[in-house]
Amino acid sequence: MMKYSHFSSLFNTLRNAPRHVSLYSTAAPKSHRKFWKGSLNGLYRQISRSDPKASVLPILDRWVQNSRTVDKDDLVTIIKELRYYKDYSQALEVSMWMSDKRYVELLPSDIAIRLDLIAKVHGIEQAENYFNNTPQQLKVLEVYSALLNCYAHAKQLEKAEATMQKMRDLGFSRTSLSYNVLLNLYYKTGHRAKFDSLMSEMEENGIGFDRFTYGIRLSAAAAASDLEGIDKILAEWESDPKSLLDWINCAVAANGYTKAGAVDKALAMLKRSEEQIPSSKRQRGAYQYLMTQYAVLGKKDDTLRLWKCYKEQMKVYNRGYICIMTSLSKFDDIENAEKIFEEWESEHANYDIRIPNTLIGAYTRNGFLDKAEAIMIRIRLKDEKPNPTAWNYLAKGYLDHGQIEKVLESATKAVSAAQPGWMPDKDVVVACLEYFKSKADLEGAEEFIKLLGDKNIIPVNMQERLLNHIKNENSTAVIGEMEWDCPNGDEETSELTDVESGQ
Repeated sequence: MMKYSHFSSLFNTLRNAPRHVSLYSTAAPKSHRKFWKGSLNGLYRQISRSDPKASVLPILDRWVQNSRTVDKDDLVTIIKELRYYKDYSQALEVSMWMSDKRYVELLPSDIAIRLDLIAKVHGIEQAENYFNNTPQQLKVLEVYSALLNCYAHAKQLEKAEATMQKMRDLGFSRTSLSYNVLLNLYYKTGHRAKFDSLMSEMEENGIGFDRFTYGIRLSAAAAASDLEGIDKILAEWESDPKSLLDWINCAVAANGYTKAGAVDKALAMLKRSEEQIPSSKRQRGAYQYLMTQYAVLGKKDDTLRLWKCYKEQMKVYNRGYICIMTSLSKFDDIENAEKIFEEWESEHANYDIRIPNTLIGAYTRNGFLDKAEAIMIRIRLKDEKPNPTAWNYLAKGYLDHGQIEKVLESATKAVSAAQPGWMPDKDVVVACLEYFKSKADLEGAEEFIKLLGDKNIIPVNMQERLLNHIKNENSTAVIGEMEWDCPNGDEETSELTDVESGQ
């Protein structure tokens, strides 16, 4: 394998930002479509099956032109359903059509939902304008709470705090909802002192904790690996008969224990989390997340046991296969991964490239380059294209075996196919650059470095410095300001934030 110590110093700043989990969610509640009336189902079907980038206004206009009935309750139900599935633009169009074309008088609850949708579709400034133009008599708790949540979502701390103060002045801060939004913002932005101060304010004002309050506190303690804090919050929570622990709460505690190295406590909380699955409305998400957490703790038997139970209880879709394949990759359990991959490929027409990617990664880590190449061929035979992560895995495998020309070929394909934000493996890029230097291939180096620049993998000011290094035979330059994100090869893990938002 080639040495590339010179270039290694060019990429010495690796950023690996932690991804925290949170228990506070403002996701819209899912409605129960099986109870919908026939006409409501018909209209929703037309909207949901339309091009998500196209306007739904023609569908709505055509519906009423054909003398079909639609009342406000129907439209509000459709708005909530679209919002639940994150079809925010369509939901906003229905909301605007409801008042502009049907002349429906909006209630504060309608305004609150529209405010949230405007912020998501058009940004916080337009949401502010909408709020400012709302009649004063309609600016009640629901509407102020929606505005507060918009600021929190945008992480605009000062405006969120100002809105909270206005709510205090108006007497709107007597419930836990607004406190939870601000607590969650403080937690996510790392303002521990403000977090503690707001908690004290809640206690002084007699604002009772609900499950979201406990959840945010637990998430904050878990993110800080605060064992004592986790224990204390769990004890308080379990003594409160009004707020019951569910599987997500137990999983967050387990995550915190894992980060702090308290493996026995983590396993105990995962077992408790498992016990809550039958009563959960999100059983699929529970199975997916808990499998990955058992894998993090090195418990392959528990991972496979939960996988078996998952398949027995319900149909498994691509997300579930991604979770089990990613989990097995932590053990380099190629035998089971191959069996599950074959099962998935034979039963699922909806091809998800992330599933074969995990197998390619396992093969290349273990030196089975021929098997990795065979999977790449199978992907193409399915009329699919290997994505940058697949090529990146292959490049790493070739690098480990000193096949530098194949490294360069795979790395070039990976970078060429990359979308904004994707980053190749640092060692792969360094090896490619060192190869150009060893061959005095300035033209090839220029093309590769330009490609890296075009994909925003390296900044413009670094391109010339890298070329100078390749030109200068005696160069041992150390360029320390280069920032490099972690590669995207192992992104197929289940997150609690995904579970909470209904994905």
